[in-house]
Parts: sequence; C-alpha cells; structure tokens
Amino acid sequence: MELDNEALRLLRHSTAHVLAEAVLKLYPEAKLGIGPTIEEGFYYDIKFDEPIVDTDLAKIEKEMHKLLSTNRKIEKEIVTYEKAKELFKDNPYKLELIEEYHKEGRELSIYKQGSFYDLCAGPHLEETKPIKYFKLLSLAGAYWRGDVKNDQLTRIYGTAFYSQEDLTNYLTLVEERKKRDHRLIGKEMKIFMMSEYGPGFPFFLPNGMIIRDELENYWKELHRKHGYEFILTPTMLSKELWLTSGHYANYKDNMFFSHIDEKEFAIKPMSCPGAMLVYKNDLHSYRELPIRLAELGHVHRYEASGALSGLFRVRAFTQDDAHIFLREDQLQDEIITLLKLYDTVYKQFNLPYHIELSTRPEDKYIGSIDIWNKSEHALEEAIKHLGIPYKINPGDGAFYGPKLDFKLKDSMNRIWQCGTIQLDMNLPERFDITYIDQNNEKVRPIMLHRAIFGSIERFIGILIENYAGHFPLWLAPEQVAILPVAKPHEEKAIEIASKLKELNLRPVIFTSEEKLGYRMRQAQMRKIPYTIVLGDEELNSSSVTYRKAMQKEQINVSLDEFIAMLRKERDERS
Repeated sequence: MELDNEALRLLRHSTAHVLAEAVLKLYPEAKLGIGPTIEEGFYYDIKFDEPIVDTDLAKIEKEMHKLLSTNRKIEKEIVTYEKAKELFKDNPYKLELIEEYHKEGRELSIYKQGSFYDLCAGPHLEETKPIKYFKLLSLAGAYWRGDVKNDQLTRIYGTAFYSQEDLTNYLTLVEERKKRDHRLIGKEMKIFMMSEYGPGFPFFLPNGMIIRDELENYWKELHRKHGYEFILTPTMLSKELWLTSGHYANYKDNMFFSHIDEKEFAIKPMSCPGAMLVYKNDLHSYRELPIRLAELGHVHRYEASGALSGLFRVRAFTQDDAHIFLREDQLQDEIITLLKLYDTVYKQFNLPYHIELSTRPEDKYIGSIDIWNKSEHALEEAIKHLGIPYKINPGDGAFYGPKLDFKLKDSMNRIWQCGTIQLDMNLPERFDITYIDQNNEKVRPIMLHRAIFGSIERFIGILIENYAGHFPLWLAPEQVAILPVAKPHEEKAIEIASKLKELNLRPVIFTSEEKLGYRMRQAQMRKIPYTIVLGDEELNSSSVTYRKAMQKEQINVSLDEFIAMLRKERDERS
C-alpha cells in the first residue's frame, strides 16, 4: 500500500484524534493544539501542565487501544461561531483558530467519536474500527503555529497502517534510519563536529572538507559548462541594503546584527541583495542576457535552539545560490535548461524527485495578474516539455512570484526539500535594475533565484544517510585501505600508497601491529570503498588482491589495472 494515498491519510488523521482523546483521558488539564497528517504518519501538538517523556508514549498507546476496544462512529457536525467558542472556551489555541476561521468566512466544524470532539475540517474515517495498527514514535518541542514568540508545545509523532505487516515493515525502516543518522556516522567517520561554543555552527573536519571540496568542484564544473560566472559577495552589509531588499521589514527576526562605526550592519541570511548590487555595477544590453551569476554564499540565520539538528537545521550554511537575469522571451528556454541541469545533478546521486509548482497567492502578491499568468504558464510548459512528473500547489507561491520546488527521495523513502527555482518580480523593482533593449529603452529584467543542493551542509547530511556513509569513490574521504600482512610487506604498502597519492587518490595504510582480521574490520567500519591486502604473493609480483566494501569476493589484478580502474571510477564519478 502506498504511504501517501488518500486512504492512509484518512486513517492517520482519525488516529491523531484518538491520540488526542487518550491524552485528555490521562491528562485532563492538557490543551490540544493541532493534529495534522504528514508524509509518513501524523502528529499532535499539545500543551501539558507537566512535561511528558518518551516512556509515557506506551501509556498513551495503551489508553488508545482501550478506547478502540469498541467501535464508534466518527461524525461531522457544522457548528455556529458562538457554539464553537462555547465548546472550546477553555482552550486558547482552539479559540485562536475559531476567530481566524470566522474572520475568513470559513466553515466551522467538529468531528465527534463518542463523547470526544475536536475542531477539525476533516475528512475522517466513518468509524474507529479500522484503527488497529499504529505506533507512537517520538516526542519533540514545537512552538504554537511555528512562531518562536508563541507557547512551546509538545509534539507527539505517530504513524498508522491498515495491516500489521505494513506497520512492522515501516518500523523496521525507522530502525534502519536510526543506524544511518548522519550525526552518528558523521562522528564515526570524522566528517563534522558541533561545539557548545557555537550551537548551530558546524565544524567541518579534514574528512568532511574532502567531501565538501569534491561537491563544490563538481558544482563549479557543471556551472562553467552551463554559462555561469562566479561571484563572491560580502558576508556583512549595512542595514540600508536590507531595508531596500525588504528583508529588514520581513525577515529581521531571523537575522544577526552588529555595529561598525556606530552604523548597523546585518550578516546576510541570503545572497540575493549582493547579487543585485553586482548586476547594478554595470550597464547591460539585451544582447548580454541571460546573465547567470553563481555564488557559494555563506549565510547565517537565527534558528531556535530547540530546532537545531546536526547538519539538517543549522544557523550557518553555504547556499549553492545563483541569480539569473533574463528577458521575458528567454524565460521558458532558461527554465528548460535549468530543469535539465537539476536532473543531471540529482541523477548523479541516485536521488529520484518530483516537482511542485506553487502558483499566485489569492491576495498577498505583487505584480500584475497578467505577468503572473505568463510566468506560471512558462514554468508549467517547461516541465511538460521535458515530461517530468509534477503537481501544483495552488496559491502557495511567494508574494514576489511563482516557484518550483524539488522534492528528493532518498534510499530510506524520505522526502527532502532541496532545490528551488523562484521567479522574482520584487527585487528587480526594489533595486530598480534594468537593461537597454533594442529600442534603446530601459526595461526591467526577469530574475530567477535558484539553488540545487539547497545548502552544502544539509545536502552532505542527506548524502551521509542516503549512502549510510558508504560514499561513491569520488566522494569518499579515504578511498583505498592498504593492509600489509606483516612487517616485511610495509615497504611495498608505502610504495603503492605513494603511487596512488601522485594520482590524487586517497590511500591509507593500516600498519601490521594488529591482526589482519582486526584491521580489515577497521577498514570496513571506516567505510573505505576498496581494501587491498599485501602478502608474499604481492611482494614478489606486480599484482594486488582487492575487495570492495560490503562484498566478500577478493579479486587479484595487476597494480596497473587496479589503478586504472580507480581512476576511471573517480573521473567518471560513477
């Protein structure tokens, strides 16, 4: 059964209501927030008088099973504004939602099962009978409605399926994901570290810098081929720039500030305003467009301490940013070129994806509807032209333009938001940027923001878990483990290592102080792609015996063949 089909969403939404009911039975003073479905399950945000802990989940699950011991109808009831306020008079979170829905003219409804009821738009199952195979998974902190200024609630995560087999398979997958946690593997492989002296500011260790450098080299190589020029803009710029860009008014709470010569400066949360200044530094003709400016921009954003998580949620990261300035008649061709570029990158890492097109919001947007329609049409036609799967998110575009979001799926079936292409009608206006057209008149260019990795740090975290640390050869920090059987074989090991280093390969010698079996296990634990063992046979010949990671077969070839194989695999990034 598909994890995201409508039947599962109904089941999981209804299970979230049973969770809420069980919580109120056990903790009568608790205040319910919201309980939506998510990609692989559901959650419910709840305010408890006293904090609960992971061991309490079993108690809540037991109460849920008790409530489900008899089947009950699940019924929808439309209620008036006054009745809704009376029903939830003791719950400030529900009252806030009721006021908001009422102002928007939305229907107010509750769903009932027995004596329990909850404010909800639905839909739900018709009865509780199908709710049998579920599991509460974890706890987390969550600010009410995602705003750090609001109360911090307890988020209970869970999942539900229609069969025990599906539930068991999913829980097995969850355990496998835990083993692949990039924070654990990152520590074991000495890729990155965190420090209490800089919460949310990752330190990249020598092995991690190898991965970063290889990713960045690949990124630069591709961008040179696609006609990009590279820039580097300052990390800190004055408050006036951020007032012009609109970030000071709309993003100030997520920014870090300092003072220089009694003037306020901000550390950049994104590189866009700097790119605008680069564009404005020269006059531009219509013949020059598109102009493609790429930047690996180191940006800083304030994230609440409770939200920080390894490389996935940090306060400092490197965006693989690019800003493209083009004419309206170039838009569709440029989007097609971009889509091909994104496809090349994601296929390189065996990451399947789908695209979501977010269109014009109903009210909060800038620019004419005609330009929005043309822009959305150009984005959609480009996707259709290449036959790439996509779905539309109506009204979910940014206020300054429609966008394409790229949702990647890793080897553990998790979905990651990485790449994005955003069409911007805001910054070109704010910064008054133009080009001279064929009639010698000033014209406003169209601007595209785009990132493929999203951030280098987060993408490395995704790759660590996707590969479980077993990186392809070109990315692996250590590529070849050389194991001399005994002391007399170490000179040969040094000789081979030197040859490999001359060819910019990355060997490591495991000297013979420890037993061979122990050293082989060490090489496996360090997830080194190739291991070669040097014994008497190799000492007196030009051959080596190698074994690939996660394989038992040992293969004997000439040293030249082995080196040629490594170089080919590395250079082709296979």
